[in-house]
Amino acid sequence: MISYAEPESRHCYKSIEMKFFISVLFLFVLFSYAAAYDPLDPNGNVTIKWDIVSWTPDGYVAVVTMNNFQMYRHIMSPGWTLGWTWAKKEVIWSMVGAQTTEQGDCSKFKGNIPHCCKKTPTVVDLLPGVPYNQQFTNCCKGGVLAAWGQDPQSAVSAFQISVGLAGTSNKTVKLPKNFTLLGPGPGYTCGPAKVVPSTTFLTPDRRRKTQALMTWNVTCTYSQFLARKNPNCCVSFSSFYNETITPCPTCACGCQNKNNCVKSDSKFLKMVGLNTPRKDNAPLLQCTHHMCPVRVHWHVKLNYKEYWRVKVSITNFNYRMNYTLWSLVVQHPNLNNVTQVFSFDYKPLVPYESINDTGMFYGMKYYNDLLMEAGPLGNVQSEVLLRKDKDTFTFKQGWAFPRKVYFNGDECMLPPPDTYPFLPNSAHQHLSFTSFTFIAAMFFLFVTFW
Repeated sequence: MISYAEPESRHCYKSIEMKFFISVLFLFVLFSYAAAYDPLDPNGNVTIKWDIVSWTPDGYVAVVTMNNFQMYRHIMSPGWTLGWTWAKKEVIWSMVGAQTTEQGDCSKFKGNIPHCCKKTPTVVDLLPGVPYNQQFTNCCKGGVLAAWGQDPQSAVSAFQISVGLAGTSNKTVKLPKNFTLLGPGPGYTCGPAKVVPSTTFLTPDRRRKTQALMTWNVTCTYSQFLARKNPNCCVSFSSFYNETITPCPTCACGCQNKNNCVKSDSKFLKMVGLNTPRKDNAPLLQCTHHMCPVRVHWHVKLNYKEYWRVKVSITNFNYRMNYTLWSLVVQHPNLNNVTQVFSFDYKPLVPYESINDTGMFYGMKYYNDLLMEAGPLGNVQSEVLLRKDKDTFTFKQGWAFPRKVYFNGDECMLPPPDTYPFLPNSAHQHLSFTSFTFIAAMFFLFVTFW
């Protein structure tokens, strides 16, 4: 009996073990895929390109270009931080347009001292206003990168690097590995460097093409799950047809800062240096029930015969943070018929050609592209006029409210659908049967006075 039961028990154990392994593998693949995939910007990424432009006696000179191909997610102050691990014992002799945060141990060198001797250098952009001999094309913006969909010309950063103790030909050069990108905090995951066809360059007179000696790319993608545990913004709703205001959910962004928040009427707000950011970027939030740094309010304002109007307001509740080049992405089925946006710039986002239900709002340059710190000036607002689609338009069942809202590339928490401002029956009849009511009234007058 024992001799027959033992193989069967082993088979069952192996079967359970295999099922567990497959389940874990499936979940890992699922979460890995979801973490670095944005359905509203499926092709968004930050691409870092290395172009070797010349060889040196002990290495090479390369131009490193960082392109932010994300449609609505920019890298704000204090800017990007790029890191990697050298494959061999390379050193950085010099840099133009950027610098490493640490020099490392260069004690074995005599005479010329390298700029950095660390095995894992960390590079940051230079600040605006540095001397001309330290500048490079598209450098020196403090690490700030605009979103590609918002300002493509400002979505590029570059610097030049001279590498020593490295290979001096295409066959002997070893690609750096373990790339990391902070923008400015966590959230980005970078893949391995891959050799690609060499980049071509045009001379200033645009009559001659030159070519890089060797080129490799590194692609970094963003995940909100890696960036933070809780959302960074929330959404509230209201409408003209219902007095109820649907607020942000309680503790929508987590209540870990509840004990350190400041009331809107506190004397602490009069202190000098209140708005000065800290090195660790710790927020100082206004006390609210949602405890979010940013709130987006969507108000269904007016209803016309062929149009309807929405008011959008963005409020900052963080006393230590202002938002330059902010962006707001909204997904709503009627955004395929935007007639006019009054105080924001607007750009439709069409990641899938057959669906046009997503749009990006952002501030007008030098007018309201800066969302100030919490306080009387810490808000921006606009109104949007949309043309009705007779086949789909309705105020019933929360149709007038957005499906998704993103602020600065992070998805905001929406209220539960059952709390949306509902349409009263009488209002629904009035809105739906205006034409019928008009015809009936005319018929009554005709019968009365005939």
